[in-house]
Amino acid sequence: MSRIDNHKYYNEVVTRHGVSAEGVHWNSQVTQYKRFEILLAMLEVSEESSIVDVGCGFAELYLYMQAKKIVFGSYIGLEIMAAMAEEARKRVGCEIRVADVLSDELPKADYYICSGAMNILTRDETYLFIKRCLAASRKAFVFNMLEGEDESMVYNYFKPEEIEVLAKESGMSYTMRRGYLPRDFTVCLAKQVGNGE
Repeated sequence: MSRIDNHKYYNEVVTRHGVSAEGVHWNSQVTQYKRFEILLAMLEVSEESSIVDVGCGFAELYLYMQAKKIVFGSYIGLEIMAAMAEEARKRVGCEIRVADVLSDELPKADYYICSGAMNILTRDETYLFIKRCLAASRKAFVFNMLEGEDESMVYNYFKPEEIEVLAKESGMSYTMRRGYLPRDFTVCLAKQVGNGE
């Protein structure tokens, strides 16, 4: 289980803020878009690339990529909250699946992208989440995390060096970005040549 009730956590904030960055628990669209910018800058997306947006919320990443004219081959959103998934389908007309990344079968794609979906998981769930997304990706999994000590009863904080250890133990190459927002960091775990599937 997550640190807190996932459905209650998001239902309350969506009721309060509606379809917005705040409605998926970001401070603002500015910080949400800064995270998207960093995530996408760490990938080599082309018109052939298939993308899975994990914890896609209202599919704002898809709209961001369209607005920035980032060309890609295909997009699938995965969202555990059925109401969010339905709203995302209405907004973008793409394939949005209701899925629990920790237990459901995941579609194969070149890139898995996750912005914020691990922020209330337990540590064990976080490691499983990363492992499963990596297994389903052909090229890389890029994600952001909250940086700090694991002392919160609600939020899931990690130290960057903990993810570095995970990358080395998994035999992945990795790149990391810090300093773009307070207490936030982004990681790209890329599969080595010959380590794709």
